[in-house]
Amino acid sequence: MAIEKIGVFGLGTMGHGIAIVTAMAGYKVLAMEANDELLKAGLDRMKTYFERQVNKGRMEADVSAKALANLKGTNIVDEFGEMDLVMEAVFENMDVKCEIWSMLNKVCKPQAIFASNTSSLSVTEMAARSGRPERFVGMHFFNPVPVMKLVEVIRALQTASDVYESAFAFAESLGKKPVRTPDSPGFIVNRLLVPYLIDAARVYEQGLASAEDIDNAMKLGAGHPMGPLALIDLIGLDVAVWVGEILFQEFGEARMLPPPILRKMVRAGYLGKKSGKGFYDYTSGQ
Repeated sequence: MAIEKIGVFGLGTMGHGIAIVTAMAGYKVLAMEANDELLKAGLDRMKTYFERQVNKGRMEADVSAKALANLKGTNIVDEFGEMDLVMEAVFENMDVKCEIWSMLNKVCKPQAIFASNTSSLSVTEMAARSGRPERFVGMHFFNPVPVMKLVEVIRALQTASDVYESAFAFAESLGKKPVRTPDSPGFIVNRLLVPYLIDAARVYEQGLASAEDIDNAMKLGAGHPMGPLALIDLIGLDVAVWVGEILFQEFGEARMLPPPILRKMVRAGYLGKKSGKGFYDYTSGQ
């Protein structure tokens, strides 16, 4: 089946970025949010992105105009009926995601492919609850989506081979570098990355070094582009705790359990860059 029309459900941090790169690749994109306010915010965010790219000389005005012409917004789920591939990018809650898939299964054509942008949840369980398990995959993009090249293409136990290959080829068509991974907790990146981030938070909690020294040590000593605590701030402390808990539940390894410092900061509302404060203070704009 030729993939031409793409539906994106959710226009938050990840969803609006997915819609941007998909529209830039020449696909017709129907972007959906739950209500007019959220839809307007998502569309405005995408328009601002293109305006900034043009103003900074990173994108030609005609390229921006073509991409914006490929984007359409809606909050009417029935408009997803003719989509060839639908990507969901809402927050990490299994029941919420499965409720969305159940709703979409009723309106989307039978041959449409469903793809979740989950970073940690079971793609196999979502597939089982979607109503079309053989046509379900995971497509884990990375933030910021327009910049990051990687997409983890996750195969559920039920995913048909032709569907998986179509999803993989679609990711390549976006100019991304997809990698193949079976459905396993954390997939590839978070399986390796999150325990490292949790260890960095634990070292900080134990008073071994300041946040700046921990981050500088890993940047200058290990060649990492960003230190682990700054990376937690970028990802979101709540997300780091959430994924760590999922990994701990699945594998039972103590090193994967988020330390008390992370939990306390989340309870205080210190979620990182998105809240203005995490291991670093972003309220001054720095």
